[in-house]
Amino acid sequence: MRSNTAIYTLIGLTAIELIYTSLATASPQVVPSSDVQYYQEYQNAVVIRTSESTSNSTRVATTLQQLPAARNELFVTATDVQIVGASEELQQIARNAIKTRVGGETSESQLQQDVAAILATNLFNNATVSSNPTATGLNVVFQVEPVVVRSLQLANAKALPQNVAIERIKLQIGNPISPTALSQSVEQINEWYAQNGYTLARVIAIRPNPQGVLTLEVAEGLINDVKFRFSDEDGRFVDDQGKPIQGRTQPDFLRRELHVKPGQVFREETVKQDLQQLYQLGLFQNVRVALEGDATKVDVIYDLTEAPARAANLGGGYNDDSGLFATVSYKDFNFSGVNDSIGADIQISRRDIQFDTNFTSPYRASNPDRFGYQVNAFRRRGISQTFDGDVSLPNDDRPREGQFGGSVTLQRPIDDWQASMGLNYKRTSIRDRAGNISPQDELGNPLTLSGTGIDDLTTISFTATRDFRNNLINPTEGSVLSLSAEQSIPIGQGAISMSRLRANYSQYVPVDLVGSDRDSEVFAFNVQGGTTIGDLPPYEAFNLGGLNSVRGYGIGEVGSGRSFVLASAEYRFPILDFLGGVVFADFASDLGSGDTVLGEPAVVRDKPGTGFGYGAGVRVNSPIGLIRADFGFNDQGESRVQFGFGHRF
Repeated sequence: MRSNTAIYTLIGLTAIELIYTSLATASPQVVPSSDVQYYQEYQNAVVIRTSESTSNSTRVATTLQQLPAARNELFVTATDVQIVGASEELQQIARNAIKTRVGGETSESQLQQDVAAILATNLFNNATVSSNPTATGLNVVFQVEPVVVRSLQLANAKALPQNVAIERIKLQIGNPISPTALSQSVEQINEWYAQNGYTLARVIAIRPNPQGVLTLEVAEGLINDVKFRFSDEDGRFVDDQGKPIQGRTQPDFLRRELHVKPGQVFREETVKQDLQQLYQLGLFQNVRVALEGDATKVDVIYDLTEAPARAANLGGGYNDDSGLFATVSYKDFNFSGVNDSIGADIQISRRDIQFDTNFTSPYRASNPDRFGYQVNAFRRRGISQTFDGDVSLPNDDRPREGQFGGSVTLQRPIDDWQASMGLNYKRTSIRDRAGNISPQDELGNPLTLSGTGIDDLTTISFTATRDFRNNLINPTEGSVLSLSAEQSIPIGQGAISMSRLRANYSQYVPVDLVGSDRDSEVFAFNVQGGTTIGDLPPYEAFNLGGLNSVRGYGIGEVGSGRSFVLASAEYRFPILDFLGGVVFADFASDLGSGDTVLGEPAVVRDKPGTGFGYGAGVRVNSPIGLIRADFGFNDQGESRVQFGFGHRF
């Protein structure tokens, strides 16, 4: 019986050698890996690198469809198992793939499955097995031929350039494949994605084929859709009835204004630019970004809280100029939901009707060939900021400035600047309370350039603004710089020929002095200046002092000059959700130019020419906008409370 058994064993081993020679070219089964999976085009295995993989280790776990064992199959003990023809790294991968172990039993079908398992790693072009019987069992030798890397191709790559990927994998070209080296290359490519702002992108698979072509498959965070969700001031996206909050702003308009588009690769820098763009529209109090999906397909969702955009008011009152009056005002900063704005203020009194109307359609980056534009028409009358004071009209009335006119302005960006050019017309008349023209004051000083009490001023204006504020309504960081020039056309009464230059700069610095968690504390700084060259009608002088100049002084009480400088500093801090506080200081000077203005209105009215004010105030967020109240002291020892809308700058 022993001799028969030996014969059958030898016969079985011979059969095994023949079978494995033929199986060397057979199609292997699917073998997934826990770290990096490699597969050929004719297989279904997917090789995915995980975060647990390192450059020092690569594990390949094999799961094969078990081949049926032959009936009456002989099992023998493997006394030695060798893998030859590959590096130690690949030997270890092949050893982990097979089930034949030293000291364990093996068989003809098991060795067949082991060869298939080695080929299924997709790291080898060929694998064969040979065996030699020993007195105690069987010595097994697996002869393998590794895949030699010849080239690289990318799959699903839109952001990753071919040369960048090749640069990071070039050490593999022409050499037997190395999973450790490939893992290091994958880490370098993922690092390139991160450094270039592609925060969702990464390598998800490497597929080698027998010809040595590596297919690098990536998922780059392809944008599937851009969506918008509107929330109320409490951050809720649904109302009390469970229905989604509806915004006034049209989603199609927003999509046209954004740089992020479906089909693009998600990039953090592009989203930041869009956040800045949305804030600059001036329509939103808060803008946030949410992502839904995964690295292969992602939806970008902008969560928006709209700022109050519409206001209508009815009112009335009494003043020394108009007597009893009634007012009607309407403003809409998001007309038709496309960021157009319309406004009208009308005041009706026994003496006259005043109005100020405007319509603005801003420049759209989505339609670069179209200019933005603004149309304005006005008729107004009020106590003169320049001439009010100790010197009156010959009939002892206070001088009134009556103006009517209009303007048309075109707008468009130039690089980082928002530029505008306008054609402006204004007729100014100086009158008494009854509406009679008064060309001179009681000292005989002229009040208009023409000497008739009526001037016509037609100008062409140019303004350039570079705005890096994070919020147009309530900025907490960034800066804004505005430069303007105005040139008159000498036509009409007075034939005024003048040139005017102005500059205005504001800086906002977030700070944390009291540790509030409601809103940012801010140091805000503003400096501005200007000058006029040529003719200067006295009512066109730079008037210093007042709520929007040096607080603590009345309007125009500091000076009226041909030139000026004005500087302000504020510390803004939160008190309650709807209430904020301000500490401020202001300084202004006419630079000694008060006596260069026709009629010297500042000199004859004893305006100091320079002034300093300081104080504190509150800011209230209301449905009609930001209301401010400031209590200021000036360097003359006077104080006053002043009210207005919006921040000082």
